[in-house]
Amino acid sequence: MRVPFIKMHGLGNDFVVLDARGADLPPVSPALAASLADRRTGIGCDQLLVLEPSARADLFMHIFNADGSEAGACGNASRAIALMEGGALRIETAGGIIAAHPADAGIAVEMGRPRFDWDAIPLAYPMDTLAMPVAWGELASPAAVNVGNPHVVFFVPDQQHIALETLGPEIESDPLFPDGVNVNLATLLSRNAISLRVWERGAGLTRACGTGACATAVAAMRRGLVDQEVEVRLPGGALQIAWDGGERLLMTGPAAESFRGTFAWGDYA
Repeated sequence: MRVPFIKMHGLGNDFVVLDARGADLPPVSPALAASLADRRTGIGCDQLLVLEPSARADLFMHIFNADGSEAGACGNASRAIALMEGGALRIETAGGIIAAHPADAGIAVEMGRPRFDWDAIPLAYPMDTLAMPVAWGELASPAAVNVGNPHVVFFVPDQQHIALETLGPEIESDPLFPDGVNVNLATLLSRNAISLRVWERGAGLTRACGTGACATAVAAMRRGLVDQEVEVRLPGGALQIAWDGGERLLMTGPAAESFRGTFAWGDYA
């Protein structure tokens, strides 16, 4: 059984897309997702996206991380799917419904209301999520935000001198985070610009993370560090984030198709 796929990316955060809406595909297992994501023996990606019909939106997007675990939302993936579909659409995810539409700077995605309650992150026990009284080595007092995925955001003077590849997996798997967590290192550049590196839960270091950019911008706005519209600069490029302090959290940026192909399902199942 040969299955078609589309390889896409948003600022280098790359995806393999399987469209199961009109195809009778077998269920995607964590093992198959991890095999397809392998960059040496598979197609290679940060996330595998499986599109299915939805009764609540235009489609449902399952998001599998490179290790086979599932994510609740992905802003970069939402932009990619909106580009693939060619217009405005509503995407249902495990983290809620995301609306996307074409914009001058690429694709704009409405990410929904950020959540800050400790049990909505979730954390293992109650604490202040704007300045958490915890530390891992030189990283201390992060903010926690859930924007479909759980994030902690550390504001540091110089992110490049911090070993995120070491601290990222340690924080991701800390018992404080029952569902794991994405780890963001942010350096303020001005009132409307932030530099960001992200360790993604289940994927590791990635060139861009849309929900991470949103979580970081929201945390900085809540602390009064930046204005309501900010550019978040990631290794793969920049995203524009705007938040009105309520329901409207808007992320705008580019997406692109890389190539198309097919694979034999039995080689990876």
